[in-house]
Amino acid sequence: MPDPLALVLDCGSTNITACAVEPGGRIVASASRPNAPQADPSGKPGWLIWDLDGLMAKIAEASREVTAQVDRNAVTALAATTWGADGSPVDDRGHLTYPLISWQCDRTEALADGFDDIHGPYDAYRVTGYQLLPFNTLLRLIWLRRNAPEALEDAATFTMTPGLIAHRLTGEASIDATSAGTTMATDLAARDWSAEMLAPAGVTPDLFPRWVEPGEVIGSLTADAAEDLGLKAGIPVVAAGHDTQFAVVGSGAAPGEAVLSSGTWEILMTRAEAPELSRELFDAGVIVELDAVPGLTNPQFLMMGSGALEWVREKLYADVPDRGAAYERMIDDATAVPPGCDGLTALPQFQGGSGPTKRHGTGGALIGLDLQTSRGQIYRAMLEGLAFQLRHALDILGDLQTSDVGEIRAVGGGSRNALWNQIRADVCGVPVATLEQKEATVLGAALFAFVGAGVFGSADEARGAVQVEVNYEPSADSPRYQALYHAYRELPPALAGHFGG
Repeated sequence: MPDPLALVLDCGSTNITACAVEPGGRIVASASRPNAPQADPSGKPGWLIWDLDGLMAKIAEASREVTAQVDRNAVTALAATTWGADGSPVDDRGHLTYPLISWQCDRTEALADGFDDIHGPYDAYRVTGYQLLPFNTLLRLIWLRRNAPEALEDAATFTMTPGLIAHRLTGEASIDATSAGTTMATDLAARDWSAEMLAPAGVTPDLFPRWVEPGEVIGSLTADAAEDLGLKAGIPVVAAGHDTQFAVVGSGAAPGEAVLSSGTWEILMTRAEAPELSRELFDAGVIVELDAVPGLTNPQFLMMGSGALEWVREKLYADVPDRGAAYERMIDDATAVPPGCDGLTALPQFQGGSGPTKRHGTGGALIGLDLQTSRGQIYRAMLEGLAFQLRHALDILGDLQTSDVGEIRAVGGGSRNALWNQIRADVCGVPVATLEQKEATVLGAALFAFVGAGVFGSADEARGAVQVEVNYEPSADSPRYQALYHAYRELPPALAGHFGG
């Protein structure tokens, strides 16, 4: 009897990946296809949609490539994760009544600008835990009501992208809790829809399909879908959902532990009971989403990440054309620079305040430049500035819970930079742990797929499959960084906005 496998369909904005995963967390086969939004059929500038048929075709191609490499009879469950915020109305046959609008589309920016006339942003935050973002699903629903009301009138239901994929695979309509939590239309404390938030869109909670929790079986893979994916019919399709929440679980984090998802942007999260949604948290830019496990939420900060480091590479290391080689050179140069960068201070762009939107960020800054400043100093200053930003967010999230954060679990591309991890540990004064399995979202979704298939009895039991690869402990440089951090927090008010102050 072969060991069971879970097939995870990890659908991101730039890549669609299918992975076959063992219960121990090892990915035994994977395949990817590029993904990108399409121009809206209307041709209006800035309007973008997802081609759901094209997305399903890429899922099928990647899945067949994976299932050709494994024993398809060993696949015991399937789960899908995607980005958040995007959903669409569908009719009773499962056909879209309006194209699937992309989160990169700008058609709802005017609604975001005039949100005070819909709900006060803080009033909405106190219910939903969500900051005002131009791509909030709630704004899409209001936009449809005002601009394409027939799409809602002809709809049998409205579901999010993971639910649209699951419907194509099973014929069953559903919406998972983690995706629902990204809509700005849920009551965070109740873990359910908010009729108050939905009212301006002219819809009620009964527009949405069956609410499912991660690990719950949505339905069985149909014969047609099984043929497309290279699998046998009848396999249970298990609820997963918003990729961020499954990266948290895939990191192995227990409640109270901090997780840093590090990429172009960084998201610092913890797993906690629903916090009091105070004005302080709102003003600090904290978003609170629904955890994959009922009873828990994910308070989080969205911050600039390696996007700032890419700026350094593009502007200062253009003489090293190979990207990997450029980063090796950057790290070598920065390693030779002492903590504090001889007085150079970097203030990376911080997305905080009234909401982490692409329109409300503040520009970055470099303080202390002189004619002797080297590019290695600038790169290290960026690493330190990003670590100070992380420490500030960690302090705020730490105030939400009764126990101190014992360590930070880092996942994503930015977790592969050993120098950055050491600086993070020194600045934050806690260990930074990286994972043996780098695809934390895939692992998290696989663990819930195995729960749905009965391989594990619970998410806590499944979490034992996660293995830590390296612990970066605070070094002898940590006291120096503590002093630098507190000096950083004393910057003049004119600069404090760069640092969420």
